[in-house]
Amino acid sequence: MKRALLAHLLAFAVVTPALAQDFPPPPPVGEPKPFKLPATESFTLPNGMQVTLVPYGIAPKAVVSLRVRAGNVSEGETTWLADLTAATMKEGAAGRSAGQLATAAADMGGDLGVSAGQQTTQITMNILSEFAPAAVALIGDVAIRPDLPPGELARVKANLGRQLSVGLSQPGTLADIALARTIYGPNHPYGRVVPSQAQLAGYTIDQVKGFHRDQFGAKRAHLYVAGKFDAAAVKAAITRTFGGWAAGPEPLTLAAPHQPGPRVILIDRPDAPQTTLRLSFDAAVAGSAADIPQRVTNSLLGGAFSSRITTNIRETKGYTYSPGSGVAFNPGDALWTFDADVTTNVTGAALTEVFKEIRRMQNEPAPIEESKGIRTYMAGLFAISNSTSPSLVNTLATRDLLGLPADWTDRYVPAVLAVSPEAMQASAKASYPLEKLVLVAVGDLKTVEPQLKALPELANVPFQRVSVP
Repeated sequence: MKRALLAHLLAFAVVTPALAQDFPPPPPVGEPKPFKLPATESFTLPNGMQVTLVPYGIAPKAVVSLRVRAGNVSEGETTWLADLTAATMKEGAAGRSAGQLATAAADMGGDLGVSAGQQTTQITMNILSEFAPAAVALIGDVAIRPDLPPGELARVKANLGRQLSVGLSQPGTLADIALARTIYGPNHPYGRVVPSQAQLAGYTIDQVKGFHRDQFGAKRAHLYVAGKFDAAAVKAAITRTFGGWAAGPEPLTLAAPHQPGPRVILIDRPDAPQTTLRLSFDAAVAGSAADIPQRVTNSLLGGAFSSRITTNIRETKGYTYSPGSGVAFNPGDALWTFDADVTTNVTGAALTEVFKEIRRMQNEPAPIEESKGIRTYMAGLFAISNSTSPSLVNTLATRDLLGLPADWTDRYVPAVLAVSPEAMQASAKASYPLEKLVLVAVGDLKTVEPQLKALPELANVPFQRVSVP
């Protein structure tokens, strides 16, 4: 029996290659298709709150997300007060406890998320379609009538304190803090990234209530509903829930001038096996003529997994595992940053290759096939990344926050596909002026600093050692 089975397997192994050769070649990759935003309905309540409804998808689910322009930029010097307020808002609203809010959300087939970011505080639920009006009402309770219970404040602060401690133990966090302080200055809202533990522990419930009172309001709010839902019922719930909300303050307008480079900022981590790098340049703001060419250029240089920098210092050289680059956009502001964690003894060598790839982008147009490939990748990625209701809401909220036109999503793919190799070369020349770089390095400086000072690109650049926090 065993001999018969073995003979059968050997016979199969012999004929398998022949069978494999009979398969036809794969079909050619089709041309990318534009992304078409579904028909949306947008309106503004009399109190100034904006609403966007997006019927989308076929699953019986809906996402309801309120974005309020009350993020970290609104804190002044009370860093993370927005985070503390958002976390405390989830502890109870309209007389219902945190547990009761969570149960109500679970009964709708979803959960309740409340979080603060740099620009906004968002309150989001992803629920079964028939509960969309009820989700609107619950989100309204949390946004307008949070209990902000004093008895929960110590626990919430302790949770944030642990997050702060963990973050400050990571070299990436230290590099991000140092970069923000260097670019924007330590007294600018974008430069105040984290509080001290003492500052966080000292916040009072009166400060939390004051932040909510002074920073929340209808004029700063935009409600998004996407998915499958009864539009008439949802609109009625929105009017009933938010129609009486006080208008509150206008959205904050913030100038964010960048401190000029070149500069090298060093943070010592004795005997660290890796160096954490941040290399930054000013970037074109979202919606400008240079924006889309800049995005395509970034993808080929360092933004995509198949990018030139990744291929070079990860796949070929083995200096790092996860390099990447991208543009961080804020209203009226943009910053390009390359980041990587490289093996300590090849820090200089890794940066040499990064600078080489930047110069190659600047000195010669990308080959036709390579440039077409990255454009096709970006077009497909845009469609995939907006294939769900939550992801589409995030795209629309970002579009609106940055002041982009309503048809930006429809024009994105054609604009990407129209970027020529010559336009990418021009973008690289404008976007990455090595004589104006800002570099942050966190690592074993006794090993790293000599490597950096030996690089020709950094020969006349001032070096500064700093400590964080």
